[in-house]
Amino acid sequence: MTAIDEMTPVAGSDRRARRRQETIDEILAIAEDIMNTEGVNGLSLSEVARRLGVKPPSIYKYFDSLMAIYDAHFERGQRVHLEAVRAAMGAAAPGLDALGAGLEASCRWCLAHPATAQLMFWRPVPAFEPTPEAMAPSIEMVGLERRALADAVAAGQLGPGADSDEALWLTSIMVSGVMGQTLANEPSLPWGAGRFSPLLPKLIGTLTALYPPKPSRRRSVG
Repeated sequence: MTAIDEMTPVAGSDRRARRRQETIDEILAIAEDIMNTEGVNGLSLSEVARRLGVKPPSIYKYFDSLMAIYDAHFERGQRVHLEAVRAAMGAAAPGLDALGAGLEASCRWCLAHPATAQLMFWRPVPAFEPTPEAMAPSIEMVGLERRALADAVAAGQLGPGADSDEALWLTSIMVSGVMGQTLANEPSLPWGAGRFSPLLPKLIGTLTALYPPKPSRRRSVG
């Protein structure tokens, strides 16, 4: 057997794996398009199959259920969203600047991917429960936000209570409120325009009132 013959099975396997992944990517892209036009609950295996140009049973070669498509799309969205948030926070100064940059990047991403954002951060499909693997990027994102809050405390930008679950929940409520209002009322406006998205920096600023930093001690002279 020649060296080429020895490599042929591996090459063939690689091609099959590549084609399979390409089909999975196409299915997920179709799923997002359907959700964007028909609503997150408008997704169906039959419509995915129709747009893919195959019979519905063929989809089961790649996903064993509609919930599996939701889960794969959820995980992919979480990973891409995480990278957008991580990049924005990494380019900002640690603390409140990083927190604000990350939250704004999150909102911008959600506005650009409204159906995926709904699947990720709301509960539009009551029967869908993401797997632990799909949730992992979200947990990592929460860790980034907690680190930014801790950095803000360490820098004296916020008081000690800001490094807490409560502060994380408040931050989440701020973002989901702004994002929910924007998607519901001004989805076609660019981020930073309209009534709601410009309020995010002001809401983040309320953290200093909720968790006031300790006053600095000045050494007396004389």
